[in-house]
Amino acid sequence: MQAWLQHLNDLEVSVCRLWSRSGQRRWIRYPFVLISRLGDGLFWYSLMAALPLVYGLKGLQASLHMLATGGIALLLYKSIKGLTRRSRPCDHASDITALVPPLDQYSFPSGHTLHAVAFSTVAICYFPVLAWILIPFTTLIALSRIILGLHYPSDVLIATLIGLGLAYASLSISCDFILGVW
Repeated sequence: MQAWLQHLNDLEVSVCRLWSRSGQRRWIRYPFVLISRLGDGLFWYSLMAALPLVYGLKGLQASLHMLATGGIALLLYKSIKGLTRRSRPCDHASDITALVPPLDQYSFPSGHTLHAVAFSTVAICYFPVLAWILIPFTTLIALSRIILGLHYPSDVLIATLIGLGLAYASLSISCDFILGVW
């Protein structure tokens, strides 16, 4: 592993230990496991299916935009994970337990967080009224990844920045395309 990642792991592992210990309490663990599982895709795909039913053509446009952004996010985060190969906190420190099985091997960046931020940002740009549910839900997804022992805080922070950047870039391209600038 690159020396800088090893150093970063050592810096962040104490935060991961503390948060992971809090996840050992059932009343904390179960809600975060549920949030994390919803963030696997079930919530987002359900939202994409519901938007056209509720908002018609504009909802379909938002759903297709979210789907396209999600596809790019998937390629991007898998590429980054393959390049960095950062070990998960539960693999780095024996006293941190993964409270749910990870969906892939590496930690950096958090795919759950990246997708949640990108999907929420796109959906909220189309329908600001959704912010009251999507912002707290996305925040809980990000927190769940640390509490469940799967990610370091920097995995979540960088995934948030990538998700925002990707969403804003896709919205900018979409607006340019719709306005005929391209």
